[in-house]
Amino acid sequence: MGLKERLVDPRSPDRRPRRAAYALPTLFTAGNIFLGYLSMLRSFKGAMLAASGASGAGHFTAAATAIMAAALLDGLDGRIARMTNTTSEFGREMDSLADVISFGMAPAVLAFAWGVQFVEPALGEHIRNQLFNAGYFIAFLFLLCGSARLARFNIQKNPVPKNPGRPDRKYFVGLPIPAAAGMVCAVVFASDGEPLTWWPLAIAWLALLLLLSFLMVSTWRYYSFKGISLNKPYTPLLVIAVGALIYATWNWPQPVLLVLAITYVGSGIAIRIGGIIRRRIRPTPPRPSEQRIG
Repeated sequence: MGLKERLVDPRSPDRRPRRAAYALPTLFTAGNIFLGYLSMLRSFKGAMLAASGASGAGHFTAAATAIMAAALLDGLDGRIARMTNTTSEFGREMDSLADVISFGMAPAVLAFAWGVQFVEPALGEHIRNQLFNAGYFIAFLFLLCGSARLARFNIQKNPVPKNPGRPDRKYFVGLPIPAAAGMVCAVVFASDGEPLTWWPLAIAWLALLLLLSFLMVSTWRYYSFKGISLNKPYTPLLVIAVGALIYATWNWPQPVLLVLAITYVGSGIAIRIGGIIRRRIRPTPPRPSEQRIG
């Protein structure tokens, strides 16, 4: 007996799942919200410790780790809802609100506290204040674009990216907000949570946040992993590659997670640039009126 059959209410004439079954994916969504809330608390604590002269690196690392764990729960709640046949409008709305907290608010707070707040005072008070103002705005822009990305995802039924790919594959239109948050966390995690103090690095950090904000609201194509099914067989080479990736992530999490984040974020940019180059190199077919007859 499968999982769906076990959760069916025997008293239901249309074989609906038991009421308790709907709580299962909601628990994962609640865990997602809690991890986003925990991340913000750790960012605040790390900022207060660093401001007092102590090291807040451990708290910044914990904040980044909490967001990455929230991304894992975010990927599981939808799959569990589909596996148990307990998808609902309530679940979808709650999942979107959870994503705003965990992948919008939490990384925006972490991005400012880690990347801007502790820039060296030698920069000058006026310029430092201008950098802070830019950091406030760009971190808010990250949150705003992420929220707009989620709203667009909720209202579109079959979105088509500006550069559509193969019809047999599923794609996201724009960078998903968990991937954008994952890029922020991967950088913080790779730096051992040590906040930025050199102003050129802070400016580069704000430029990355701007890029992520644009990619979220863009219509560029990003590969969706929702088409992956664990029920169908895969080649042994793919199984070996996945096993090697898990081993590498376990032993060298910082560089591996950073490379994975850069690869996924950069994939949409590379696909877009490749499409533009192909269209310019490929000769335009002549119009019917320009073709010679005879």
